[in-house]
Amino acid sequence: MNPQPDLSRRQFLRTTALATAALPWMTAAAPGPARAPGRPKVGCLSWCFHDLSPAADPEPAIDIIGGLGFDGIELIATARRDLKDFWTDARIDRLKQKLDRYGLRVSQFVVFQPVVEDLSSTRPDERQQALDYFAAGCRIARRLDAPIINIVAPWARELKGPGDYLPRYYEITQPKPGEKFHIDIADGFDWEQVWNAYVETTKDCLARAKAHGLRFTIEQHTHTLVPEAASFLRLWDAIRDPALGYNLDAGWTQLQREYPPVAVHKAGRHLMNLHLRDIDGRMRRFPPIGDGVMDFQAIVVALKNVGFDGFASLEQDKNPGDRDMKDTCRRYLRMMREYLG
Repeated sequence: MNPQPDLSRRQFLRTTALATAALPWMTAAAPGPARAPGRPKVGCLSWCFHDLSPAADPEPAIDIIGGLGFDGIELIATARRDLKDFWTDARIDRLKQKLDRYGLRVSQFVVFQPVVEDLSSTRPDERQQALDYFAAGCRIARRLDAPIINIVAPWARELKGPGDYLPRYYEITQPKPGEKFHIDIADGFDWEQVWNAYVETTKDCLARAKAHGLRFTIEQHTHTLVPEAASFLRLWDAIRDPALGYNLDAGWTQLQREYPPVAVHKAGRHLMNLHLRDIDGRMRRFPPIGDGVMDFQAIVVALKNVGFDGFASLEQDKNPGDRDMKDTCRRYLRMMREYLG
């Protein structure tokens, strides 16, 4: 599969230029009620109510999240083939009708990490294919009237852990005698080469996002090329484009011992979206909202102080024995409405 944006090269360049010039006006004219600067909106991720397997249907999640009274929702493309086979125009139109009935805004459309993992490849052909998948995701985001396209930052392809998803490898729960925490690093690994190629690829992603009238957010996870706020700022300084923003995940931030309210201040005006979840006292596990030690009130204070008026959305992990997800969502909504005032 090699999905292509519906643009010739000449059209692509022309549309990119027009979209770049129009972006500040498009942002200011985004639909929805006017809100004072520094007042975040409260959202929920659709995959709180579905898994991340191919062709995961978000429609039941829209009913639940809309019925609970959230302001917005994030939707996700979970597999490469879904970009063409699942996210059809007919399905998108049906979902938009349902979103409108609930007054739900798609705060951002997410392209799942395995779909675009080769954005960090040093091979031009692999990067190009990942860019094609990214462009297909941009088209879907635009059809959904989402203002933002999002990905989790990829990691260097030269790094391998004991599982398929390297960011999840951050501890050995019960190490065997002599066992060491280890990541395989390929022979000839050149960090600067990987980083410089990723900077250029991020510019290519931005061009495609802006050609569809979108902004582009990158979320940090462990071991990726953007593992925390300072890494994102290094990336932004290399690109310096206001259409590039940071998606801060509070749980992954604190897991790496970075205090989320400080990360909010670090990101500042570059912060475009948040994923919120709780964390246990050892900073390892993500329990239901309210059962951990995450200082949500301090996060909200920091958001207000930096003038953030985007979405702070619940991303809740599912663990055996956890309370019902709807109850967790209700608890999150009550808490956020109280802190927001």
